[in-house]
Amino acid sequence: MPSDTNELTFDTFVAKIHSVFDDLPDYRKFSPNLKYSMKDAALGAFSMFFNQSPSFLSHQRAMQQAHGHNNAQSLFGITQIMSDNQTRNLLDPLTPDYFYPIFSEPFDHLENAGYLEDYRVINDCLLVPIDGTEFFRSSKIHCENCSVTNNSNGTVSYSHKVLTPVVAAPDNNKVIALEPEFITPQDGSAKQDCELNAAKRWIERNSSLSARKVIITGDDLFSRDPFCKSLLTHGFHFILVCKPSSHTTLYQYVAELEQADEITKISRRQWNGQFHELHTYRYANNLPLKQGDDALSVNWVELTVINTKTQEVMYRNSFITDFKIDRTNVQAIVQAGRTRWKIENENNNVLKTKGYHLEHNYGHGDKFLANTLLTLNLAAFLAHTFLEFVDTKYKAVRSVLSTRETFFNDLKALTKYLYFSGWSQLIDFMFEQLEIEPISTG
Repeated sequence: MPSDTNELTFDTFVAKIHSVFDDLPDYRKFSPNLKYSMKDAALGAFSMFFNQSPSFLSHQRAMQQAHGHNNAQSLFGITQIMSDNQTRNLLDPLTPDYFYPIFSEPFDHLENAGYLEDYRVINDCLLVPIDGTEFFRSSKIHCENCSVTNNSNGTVSYSHKVLTPVVAAPDNNKVIALEPEFITPQDGSAKQDCELNAAKRWIERNSSLSARKVIITGDDLFSRDPFCKSLLTHGFHFILVCKPSSHTTLYQYVAELEQADEITKISRRQWNGQFHELHTYRYANNLPLKQGDDALSVNWVELTVINTKTQEVMYRNSFITDFKIDRTNVQAIVQAGRTRWKIENENNNVLKTKGYHLEHNYGHGDKFLANTLLTLNLAAFLAHTFLEFVDTKYKAVRSVLSTRETFFNDLKALTKYLYFSGWSQLIDFMFEQLEIEPISTG
């Protein structure tokens, strides 16, 4: 059970953001006429993403002029509200890694308070799916950090892509965002950057995370010998999709084991609420991932799901892992491997379609603006997840306003027309106006 977390509040998260933003560099030449701070620029962008309201700051400027106070200051601690263009200009030179520390402390708080216990699976490990997603594409707008695609019709496309690792669990619809890694042109490299290289950088930079016992999951792109070795070197476990088309050596060994009848096979019937499914697991241990004496030995498992009524194959996939597979853990290993879809369904798709507008071009800039704004959007997503864990009234309000868009629409309207002295007053107001039953403290 989570421990007493009265100290964990929205203000806890905002305080962490302030400590990060206090250290942002200022690339402007010193002038006594400088009116706006880098911190206020970053806070302004974060507040817009937290409220999912591009007009949030303009509404707060209007409130300040009319009433002498505003929610940008009371909720987020913004001293000076600047225009959108001023915000973009100040943030454009900042690389997104300046904002990565936002992600670590809330994660530590959740773990120390016991909220991650339900996320632990095989051998008490946390699951971290990794996947890439595109959040910007244009044939005209571009910057020095865009990926460039020369299309077959002679046109050129510019895009931004990002790797968005999360902590996930098979039976939990909440994912916890970790710091991203951007797929961008790398200094000194003539080749385009890719998801696999981005994943290598993320693993190296976050190697300390392995001390918490972490399983990396991902699609077939990541189940390559060098990457798997890197995972093990940095202390991570792995469960990765492994397709026959890209792993011919391993599947030659699988075929030989099949002929010798040395593939272990387990079948289980499961009721899905409408009909029975037959889940058939096949597995073998200690198979080479590639040719050569230096090949990494991995353990392989395949799951086939059949509709017992129609005999239709509903699902088939294979995984490799560093965990030795046996009858006691084969189902859990496959379930963990299948959890990789959550990064797309519960993270990337939510960010794109459920209120966070991941693909909306809030500003592209000439240098790092697109990536930096995406990082702040992810931080806002993490802030709301954090509140769902630690703020009982917030969680109750979210359960009544069940869709994110409904919640954000209410949040935008309230902060546009009403002033709140702090987060507690705002969430109390929503709680009371929705006539939610008082929460038992027993």
